[in-house]
Amino acid sequence: MSKTPAETGEDHLIATYFRPLARHPGALGLADDAATLTPPHGFDLVLTKDALIAGVHFFPDDPPDAIARKALRVNLSDLAAKGTRPAGFLLALALPDTVTGEWLTSFARGLGEDAQTYACPLLGGDTVRTPGPLMVSITALGFVPQGKMVQRKGAKPGDKVIVTGTIGDAAFGLELRNNAGALALDPKLREHLLNRYLLPQPRNTIASLVLAYASAAMDISDGLAGDLSKLCRASGVSAEIDVALVPLSDAARAALAANPAVVETILSGGDDYEIACTVPATRSKAFIAAAQSAGVQATEIGDVVAGEGAPRFLRDGKPLALSKTSFSHF
Repeated sequence: MSKTPAETGEDHLIATYFRPLARHPGALGLADDAATLTPPHGFDLVLTKDALIAGVHFFPDDPPDAIARKALRVNLSDLAAKGTRPAGFLLALALPDTVTGEWLTSFARGLGEDAQTYACPLLGGDTVRTPGPLMVSITALGFVPQGKMVQRKGAKPGDKVIVTGTIGDAAFGLELRNNAGALALDPKLREHLLNRYLLPQPRNTIASLVLAYASAAMDISDGLAGDLSKLCRASGVSAEIDVALVPLSDAARAALAANPAVVETILSGGDDYEIACTVPATRSKAFIAAAQSAGVQATEIGDVVAGEGAPRFLRDGKPLALSKTSFSHF
């Protein structure tokens, strides 16, 4: 594709790699300075934003299509935990000089495929040059019935604490990326952990169930212990969690059997992008069954209790002391 006389380099980049992804009419073909999006009658617009930086949230040599998918999926995970249906997203890219056309082609392909899979079209954004590391920032938007978004606050004593999927895999995957010899595991188990770090699996297929059943919810991005603490703090409650009930993959279970001390990695490691939610006790079994019917594992791991302290993680009935509870940038 050759440039028209009035095109800048940025115009050409957008037209070549990203305009083909902007199929929503409100995107206006990425030919304007803004997009339009009209919520259906009786719905609220929900917004969330995450920025990913090379060397912090992903490795600079990760496949470009995987970087794109991760950037979109971590935002989709937030929407799922709010009981929200995706409506579209805005993309901001800060590109260093080392980025090539081949890299952008792969990035755009991964982004476009996930945008189609999750019914979350590109609506607009911005591209800039940076002397620093690559940055991908996405703002995702969704719709939820008016006043019904599932918040962090809302958990009540007696509610059950439920998590989706398995916990700790991505943290182990990061350890393996940093040190290939960190875990002595079968190659298939190692591959599972690496993939869980590289490509989150947002639980958007059960967003409607979170909306229907959960009293409070959030996605687990910075570690189960830390994120559950945030939920409890917002709700003015505490929780008691049975560590033996926390769902583990075969790979995480093998790592724990080899070294019981890695339980802290499981509970406080980030990048799970699963959902932690609280559900009234009378409805927890129905929620779990409905989630499993939708193809998503859901596991009851404890109870919401009165009080305002951090959740207690119990192993064999005794509190487990954690030196840290979550990942933090600051």
